[in-house]
Amino acid sequence: MQATFIFAEAIIIEAALSFLGAGVPPPAPSWGNILSDGKTYIFKAWWMTFFPGVTIVLAIIGLNLFGDGLRDLLDPHSSRGKK
Repeated sequence: MQATFIFAEAIIIEAALSFLGAGVPPPAPSWGNILSDGKTYIFKAWWMTFFPGVTIVLAIIGLNLFGDGLRDLLDPHSSRGKK
């Protein structure tokens, strides 16, 4: 369960570092590199930054929801299902 949150945090950190130029080198594909490349064209081609940003947000939300579901499923002290 904790691994899903750590993995989501790693995605955010990697994307942020790559966006700032301190992460993955530019020829390699990375969500941060894609956002960084798209920022120069944001007024002409907004979709170059919008869709990678939405993809990052959906990946993080999906991982967090997956971790919450695992916690609910595996926690013996949960009041779920008890009435």
